[in-house]
This record gives sequence, structure tokens and C-alpha cells, in this order.
Amino acid sequence: MEKPLSIMAVKELLTTIEHPSDERLLALKADTRKGVGTALKAWEKRLEKKQLLEENYQKMLQIEKHLWANGIQFVAGIDEVGRGPLAGPVVTAAVILPQDFHVLEINDSKQLSSEKRDQLFDEIQAKALAIGIGVKEHSVIDEVNIYQATKLAMLEAIQKLPIAPEHLLIDAMQLPTSIPQESLIKGDAKSLSIAAASIVAKVTRDRMMAEYDRLYPGYGFAQNAGYGTKVHLEGLETLGVCPIHRHSFAPVRNRLQLY
Repeated sequence: MEKPLSIMAVKELLTTIEHPSDERLLALKADTRKGVGTALKAWEKRLEKKQLLEENYQKMLQIEKHLWANGIQFVAGIDEVGRGPLAGPVVTAAVILPQDFHVLEINDSKQLSSEKRDQLFDEIQAKALAIGIGVKEHSVIDEVNIYQATKLAMLEAIQKLPIAPEHLLIDAMQLPTSIPQESLIKGDAKSLSIAAASIVAKVTRDRMMAEYDRLYPGYGFAQNAGYGTKVHLEGLETLGVCPIHRHSFAPVRNRLQLY
């Protein structure tokens, strides 16, 4: 009589099974050991999660697939991060994905942990056809306002793409460019290209703000990315305005008026 697999070996075997019709499951389902039953339940949960991710992935790729099917090869998703903070730049990213791109966990960057964003950032960097980054510092934001600075940063990101895009998918923004474009409200939840751009922009800006935190300690920039948290406002109160604060934003403007 053949000796049954150890529970550890069952778990390892299940990592190689990706479809419920796999014949190897028959023997495992016939195994009455509690550990095997537990391992099977865990496998079923992982499979269900993967199926949901795949469904969402395909849903978020519908716009790109329609454009690809119509002969438009280079579709750039564009998103921004940093319109609301009191300090630091607004950062945008433009990302062109290949048609065989398949990274299931890409989603709106705000829905992901920082660790997952970092992991996906590396995958996007490795697999994207092209990435462009646009940055407009606090001084530009103060000069032209945050909305216009965001547009300028998006145009910069497009210009920095090493491949000329044939169509733009933009998160809730219209840009003054001759390139055909589509503005999508909550685009980072509707378009995979925009979601990828949101991750690239978010990670890029967070790393910039972590560096600023070392240069200008006391405001919590590494943790709050320049948003008006309690720690940040307390730092503004005790330390005053630092070189990367946006003078046109009310809490900073009010603090400057005290000088």
C-alpha cells in the first residue's frame, strides 16, 4: 500500500495545482485527514481570490483592449499624486503597457499597502513599454495653482515617454495636446494603464517625501507625504514654514502671515 503524502507535501503539491479539474485533486479530496482538508480549503480560498483578481483585471483592461483591437498600439495611462498636500511637489506618471502584460494585483494605488505598491512598482518598471515622470515643485504650484501645475506635470510625463503615445487615458483631466485622449472619472479603478501610472506616481512621490523628511525633520513627511496631519500641523506651528511648503495653501499661508 502506497504511503500517503505528508501534510507538508500536500501543501507543496497544492501550490502546483491551478485548476479545479486537475486530476490530482481527486486523491486529495478522498484523503480524510484533517490537515489535508484544511490545506484544500486554503487552496480553494486562494483560487477564489485569484479568480476575482483575474475578473477585475480583465474588467480594467477593457478600454485598452478596445483601443488595441482598433490598431492603436501605444496607449498611455496618466495619473497624478500630491494635489492635496501642504508640502512637496505634485508628481505624475505616464505608463504604456504591452499587450501581453499580466500582473493581477494592480489596482488604484490608494487601495494597496506600501509594501505591495513597492513590489508592483518594480514589476511595472520591469515590464512596461515606456514610463514618463512629471514633477512640478511647490514654487510652480504657488505660481499657477495646483490644478494647472498638475496639467503641466502630466504634459511633462507624456513628453518624457521614450515611445510616442497614440492615445491617452487620463484620470479626471483634459490636457491641451493634439494626442487623442479620454478623461475617466475614477480612472485608476477603470483602466489598468491609469492604475499602473497611479502606482508609479505614488511610489515616486513617497520616496521623494521620505528624502525631504531627512532634509526637513519634524513635520513627519516620511509618514504623511506632506498632507496636513496632526504631526505635520504641529511641526508647522513649532518649526514654521520649511523650503518645500506650498505658500498658497491656507495652513501654510496663515502661518506665514504671523511672521
